[in-house]
Amino acid sequence: MASPRSITVVGGGLAGIAAACALADSGFRVHLLERRPYLGGRASSYEHPGTGEVIDNCQHVLIGRCTSLVDLYRRLGVLDAIRWFDRFHFLTPDGGVTVIEPGSLPAPLHSSMAFLRAPAFTAADKLAIAWGLSQFLTGLPPDSEESFAQWLARHHQTRRAIERFWKPVLVSALNEDIENLSVHYAAKVFRESFLLSPESGRMGIPSIPLSELYGRAIGYLRERGSDVSLKTGVDRILPSGQGWMTVTSEGSIPSDAVVLALSFEAMTTLLPALPRNPASEELAAKLARFEHSPITGIHLWLDREVTDLEHAVLLETTIQWMFNKSKLQPTHRGAEASYLELVVSASRSLVPMRRQEIVDLAVRELAQFFPKVASAHLLKAAIVKEVRATYSIRPRIDQLRPHSSSPWSGIFLAGDWTATGWPATMEGAVRSGYLAAGALAGWMGKPRNFVPPELPARGLMSIMN
Repeated sequence: MASPRSITVVGGGLAGIAAACALADSGFRVHLLERRPYLGGRASSYEHPGTGEVIDNCQHVLIGRCTSLVDLYRRLGVLDAIRWFDRFHFLTPDGGVTVIEPGSLPAPLHSSMAFLRAPAFTAADKLAIAWGLSQFLTGLPPDSEESFAQWLARHHQTRRAIERFWKPVLVSALNEDIENLSVHYAAKVFRESFLLSPESGRMGIPSIPLSELYGRAIGYLRERGSDVSLKTGVDRILPSGQGWMTVTSEGSIPSDAVVLALSFEAMTTLLPALPRNPASEELAAKLARFEHSPITGIHLWLDREVTDLEHAVLLETTIQWMFNKSKLQPTHRGAEASYLELVVSASRSLVPMRRQEIVDLAVRELAQFFPKVASAHLLKAAIVKEVRATYSIRPRIDQLRPHSSSPWSGIFLAGDWTATGWPATMEGAVRSGYLAAGALAGWMGKPRNFVPPELPARGLMSIMN
């Protein structure tokens, strides 16, 4: 019997994990390389040196529409570590609470009654939002030079509708300001989160640290005869016979094919260590046009419970989301103190600020929503600035995103920045890994489609699509 074909996967983020697991399941012998001491890439956790606490580098969430990510969780046996929510609390600094949740009406009207009752919006705001959402009922607008801020103005959205609905949802989902956002991907967020079905828009939150969640891939791969090497950087990738030789900090690894599952900036760094050709020069030019957008996570430990909400959208302040880790993660439940994580997406204003300035700002703003914060004692705090958190989802970004095939035969590309049809999300990363694995399998004469089917549209949306 012939030995299984060997594959080297460079990069142990979600794209690399997905590609490696899919290929290992299909009988390939995979060697997954990661330069960090853990898997997960930007979706990771670590013991914070200043607090002694294990924290996620940033709160990561998914929606029901993330079928590839859910498929990966099913492979790894961690679906039970995801908690699902379909009720969202939008809080205003004056104490107002708006609850958005699905009702009994068919999609796309399933959340309409909640919107009609929403105190955060006036009648004019609600009419504007309904008009805006109606533009996405039958499909997505094509990508263009127009930003979503310009689209909102052209569709006569009110200031309050923008500040309390369109902007909070999009900045959190796509990690970019609306002035810089592609209309196509902004529309995708609203169509899939609010219109297609109640199942599509529900939110999933991991109940265990991210590195524990994705670390399950190590055992999964080894059980299938594959290898995982952590703390292993790649120096060069050279042609070797009919395959490739990956030169690492620990030695050289021969393989029949390679998947490069890297961030766009890591790919840029690796390009000089690969053979040059006109197509690689074109790829380098496209990569040079990508830009980053930062996220800041603010972790606060208080001496008492300040809210019984598990999560909330915080409107009209710098901090945008509150995740109550004391209630979301079993390891923190039952403690007298509260552990809250606050998230600021597209946090360019926070990047130059000092740690204490950010902590003071967060505590001050948090007290506007939860008055008990004012009398609570801050036990400790941690600030995590992910300056390179995601790439910017700018208009016309798809012109720069390459497909799974690469400038080199037998090498395939993965990463949320590749052409997945999704923005910079965990779903986009996993989908890219599955697409690369499928392209590689096809190149080897074993065509496979690893991307699972989409969730079906429900109610009236099943007729409109």
